[in-house]
Amino acid sequence: MESPTPVMDLWFPRRCPVCDRPVKPYGALICRDCAEVPRAVGPSACCKCGKPVEPEEEYCSDCRQHRHMYYRGAASFRYRSISGSLYRFKYEGRREYADYYAREMARTLDGFTAELAGGHAPQILVPVPCSAQRMRKRGYNQAALLARKLAENSGIPVAEDALTREKDTQAMRNMSSSERQKNLKKAFHAYGNSVRLKSIMLIDDIYTTGATIDACAGALLEAGAKEVSFLTLAIGENSL
Repeated sequence: MESPTPVMDLWFPRRCPVCDRPVKPYGALICRDCAEVPRAVGPSACCKCGKPVEPEEEYCSDCRQHRHMYYRGAASFRYRSISGSLYRFKYEGRREYADYYAREMARTLDGFTAELAGGHAPQILVPVPCSAQRMRKRGYNQAALLARKLAENSGIPVAEDALTREKDTQAMRNMSSSERQKNLKKAFHAYGNSVRLKSIMLIDDIYTTGATIDACAGALLEAGAKEVSFLTLAIGENSL
């Protein structure tokens, strides 16, 4: 038996994170016909960052060549299958998508936490912070919104003030790996009292090269974190 339709959904219908039309059936988080569009990463994933790889591969091409600051990472979806949805979420104010995103991330987290057993399970969720300038322009930090919703689904507490962005950085879409690292140098600062000796899980919307996650992980480890893993909604493809 389906749960009753929330009153707010009748007056202000929730939009589907795929087609952006009012969700059918009302009260759901995604249209029944759209549910298969976002593509899960799948069982064959890089043992370090979680990018999709061929079944015979243990690591993606990036993780075979570069050392990362974080312990391990995972993601729910392949970026290309959900890129339009993510754009609307970040730049067009579609905050309601976060409920669906967090539900799917919580499912990914369940399996990932089982793999992180033996003292590695996350104790705190820390969203990747955005700059004050972007916060004023956008009105919210999409990573913090995801972390809050994920906390509701997982029961793991959020520490939004554990990590801050000290400077605004340039958009990195067309930057090389070295340019990204230079752009993010000393961009983040962590506060030791809330992260010291803790297993931290960074939360963000997308993982591409890992430059942002590495910069955040480095700041958290410097502040005394035991280790840092990450979980994102989407992740880029493995580049051969």
